[in-house]
Amino acid sequence: MAKGFKTGGRKKGVPNKVTLKREAEIKASGLTPLDYMLQLLRNPKNPRDVRFEAAKAAAPYVHPKLAAIEHSGPGGGPIQTEDVSPRERIAGRIARLASRAGADGDPSKPE
Repeated sequence: MAKGFKTGGRKKGVPNKVTLKREAEIKASGLTPLDYMLQLLRNPKNPRDVRFEAAKAAAPYVHPKLAAIEHSGPGGGPIQTEDVSPRERIAGRIARLASRAGADGDPSKPE
């Protein structure tokens, strides 16, 4: 009886007979579909549109697609932005530094 986990059978990742046969046939043919597309792409004698279509078809096999990331603000809400001009931003920084300045006016010394 099972003990809550897999105790037999083929290990994960080991290909079955059909997959092994298909891969052997592809290897025996000497040219995979990706190899063919790359040959079309790399041949400068082919028209530009043929090379472009080969590049589009081969790209997913060579370069992974980037996952879409959805950005959100606090608590999953919308992102909050502030419309502040550079002049207002600089004035705000000066005001913060001035408020932190000590009695002698040195902003590096806290009050």
